[in-house]
Amino acid sequence: MSKEWFKDSVVYQVYPKSFQDSNNDGIGDLAGITERLDYIKTLGANVIWLNPIYQSPNKDNGYDISDYKAINPDYGTMEDFEKLLFKTHEKNMKLLMDLVVNHTSDQHEWFQKSKSSQDNRYADYYIWRNPVEGREPNNWRSTFGGPAWTYVPERGQYYLHLFSPEQPDLNWENPKVRQEVFEIERFWLDKGVDGFRMDVINFISKPQGLPDIQGVATLGATMSCITDGPRLNEFLKQMNEEVLSHYDVMTVGEMPGVTPEDAIEYTGPENHELNMVFQFEHVSLSPNPNLLLDKWNDEPVKLSELKLALNKWQKALDGKGWNSLYWNNHDQPRAVSRFGNDDPIYRVRAAKMLGTTLHMMQGTPYIYQGEELGMTNAHHTKLDQYEDLDSVNAYHELVEQNRVIDGQTMLKYLANLSRDNARTPMQWNSKINAGFSKGTPWYAVNPNYKEINVESELNNHHSIFYYYQNLITLRREYEIIRRGTFEEIDLNDEQVYAYYRHHEDQTLLVMSNFTSQTLIRDYGQNNTTKYLIGNYSEDKGVTLRPYESKVYLM
Repeated sequence: MSKEWFKDSVVYQVYPKSFQDSNNDGIGDLAGITERLDYIKTLGANVIWLNPIYQSPNKDNGYDISDYKAINPDYGTMEDFEKLLFKTHEKNMKLLMDLVVNHTSDQHEWFQKSKSSQDNRYADYYIWRNPVEGREPNNWRSTFGGPAWTYVPERGQYYLHLFSPEQPDLNWENPKVRQEVFEIERFWLDKGVDGFRMDVINFISKPQGLPDIQGVATLGATMSCITDGPRLNEFLKQMNEEVLSHYDVMTVGEMPGVTPEDAIEYTGPENHELNMVFQFEHVSLSPNPNLLLDKWNDEPVKLSELKLALNKWQKALDGKGWNSLYWNNHDQPRAVSRFGNDDPIYRVRAAKMLGTTLHMMQGTPYIYQGEELGMTNAHHTKLDQYEDLDSVNAYHELVEQNRVIDGQTMLKYLANLSRDNARTPMQWNSKINAGFSKGTPWYAVNPNYKEINVESELNNHHSIFYYYQNLITLRREYEIIRRGTFEEIDLNDEQVYAYYRHHEDQTLLVMSNFTSQTLIRDYGQNNTTKYLIGNYSEDKGVTLRPYESKVYLM
């Protein structure tokens, strides 16, 4: 198989804790995923990405790893994992692991030994600094709120954590740390996994000297300071040379703040680093993304801004790198609630419209569990309904500590943007707990599961599920969808997202109405030779009905 198989793939993301519980303890597990492989296969996805399943204290839902070579007992055993991997391959699908190596758990053996003294084998596995005038070594901020430093009396020093204090950052400047990471990668690749999604991988190289941020030390300023550090390319090339190039794998690096120019460096075939990156421009649009409050601001984004963000990446990476295509994941609210309309009147049309808009672009599509059903935000109204560390910490910092916003407004922001919206259990049927578990779920099921679930979708041939299935089929059938160049249409139109794709002597026309109004748009569709797909039963030419999306081959 070509090492560029990732370009022809469709990825289905599984959040194991919320996918399927096989032993009724309320927590999704590996055996539950194995039970549902045929469902993913029927949809048409051929790659499965698992969120972390390693041993973890679960301070940040598994992104705080205490043992990279052990399975979290909540999810099962190594034997359960090996069975899942075998069954996945048996069905001609592939499996990606989530590689979290910017930081570990503070319960990891490396950190427990590192913090014990300044003179031991693991002393510089993490980033330690002496106090400066009795305070933190610099003014960096943690992603989850508060300073990015915590003091340890045993060493008389602070350690860096760009996330929670329970997630200390590894010191990638230490060559022994890099070799430890490479050995972890080999451990899983030798088992047969097909690649990695790499968590915040552009954080691993810190700026030399760890300088103070000039001016106001906001979260955004910290992120700008620490992303894409001076040795990042070097570290990724070394990883590729020593490990990745020896296996037939797919790699995607999560890279907050990355630019298209950076991404070409990291994903250009001649650079031998990664296959693609996750960028966040289209899901991070806010009045001032450098301020913590505006991270949660849910003011409606202009369609022109959304188009500008997505179009820029389509044009810049064409022929030079490769795009990852996604609307939502475990860190983002539900797409139909955020970018479409989850009112029952419009939900199905809007979900299909969003799917069409994204899946007709160049890149590898990622479908997050439940997206193919049109699952929605949970619309919680109380703080105690949230589990996510990021959401809870933000409420405490913005409402209770700094008093920059009132509680009800912050709860409204969380209802629209909290990561917990994506983490409610998968909705399989209309029975108790949506068929996720016969026990008490670790997190409450979305109350709308009786209307929105897999069973009802599979029994309705006009459902969102079958529409997504058709989108995937078309992508495999038409090379213009996978490889065509991109041409934007009317960037300033705040109601319709339209674009052309070109390949050899063909042109694809895609148009999507992002409103509940009926509109008229003429992009030359009357000159088309084929109507490929649309979310209404019949085509009405230049008329675009509420949340209508349609594709023509010209």
